[in-house]
Amino acid sequence: MKYTKTKNTKRFAFQIDRNTTAKKAGSNTVTISTQPSDGQYNVGQSSLVLTVREAKALNIFLADNLSSIDVG
Repeated sequence: MKYTKTKNTKRFAFQIDRNTTAKKAGSNTVTISTQPSDGQYNVGQSSLVLTVREAKALNIFLADNLSSIDVG
């Protein structure tokens, strides 16, 4: 079963692609891409592709380390 979900913000585009029936390495990925911008954070357009396993590790790392930070 194929599953694709996207989320866009002003600066980033997030996409997850999963295929539960595919056995090929790299068939389940998370992509984080920069959006073209004229503002202060203009870095051109680039993207980072992670496996779902790597994205889960990043999620755990961020949850552990950002939960104690006061944003405000």
